Amino acid sequence: MLTPVADASRFIVVVTDADGVVLWREGAPAVLREADAIGFAEGATWTEERVGTNAIGTALAEQAPVQLFTAEHFEEVQHPWYCTASPVHDPRTGALLGVVDVSGPAGAFHPAIVALVATATTLAEAALRRRHEKSLLALRRSAEHLVATASGPLLVVDDDGWVAHQAGILVRERLASPRTDRPLSVPGLGLCLPERLDGGWLVRPRGRAVELTARLRDMGHEVVLEVSGAADTTHWRVALTPRHAAILRLLATAGRDGLSAAQLSQLLFGDTEHQVTVRAEVSRLRRVVGALVATAPYRVAEGVRMRCDE
Repeated sequence: MLTPVADASRFIVVVTDADGVVLWREGAPAVLREADAIGFAEGATWTEERVGTNAIGTALAEQAPVQLFTAEHFEEVQHPWYCTASPVHDPRTGALLGVVDVSGPAGAFHPAIVALVATATTLAEAALRRRHEKSLLALRRSAEHLVATASGPLLVVDDDGWVAHQAGILVRERLASPRTDRPLSVPGLGLCLPERLDGGWLVRPRGRAVELTARLRDMGHEVVLEVSGAADTTHWRVALTPRHAAILRLLATAGRDGLSAAQLSQLLFGDTEHQVTVRAEVSRLRRVVGALVATAPYRVAEGVRMRCDE
């Protein structure tokens, strides 16, 4: 979209990755030569830390469109330039992918450049979204034989948790990203153990409900959480920090009523003034143990038996 008018408008189009490394350039040959003279070339890192304030580096830092004109650049060698940069985000995860930038001599700047760059990045994200929709369709087709023979509610999702197919249940378009060794809490299905498919995951209750036993074992030098199924087969194990082990023990003692942030703060620190710290710790704990810990209030999830060895 941008490059066909680059020669006439005397600018270059630059694409960087999320680290600010220039991956690709195209545009007016004379402007490319000027860019070479200041190191604005493929392989160069164009972050604020490396080359001072510039549109690419600031767009990466702010994750928002940026335009800099002449002396707004930190480095004097960039003062003859204008730069307009806009970040590109992954529509599946929201992750920053990189930046699209249009740069050229300040005297050749046109106000329409800002709108052109914004439109280009919007179209790039739309193309990525269409590609993702095609991948979901391919995943749905590849799982058709499995879905046709399965009984009960189920979901087919991709690696980022986007739903490609649902049967017997209505859910939002995205779940948490599945992992083989972590239970997944799904509204309407309860606690599920995702099963790996080619290109995605099958999410469904096993039998009437998933029954898991989570056991805290004090190994002397560390506390280990072991999670096993109904047949007492260990699914996974993970070492915990002393603080996370203490939280799990308190939740196990609290039973199904659970504990509020204030109650956890009182039990852990002796007062209710550390609720922000408690919320942060539980958030980190849930990244380790998945849906074994439920929220509002904090408690051991349904379908999980928590045992604490002395």
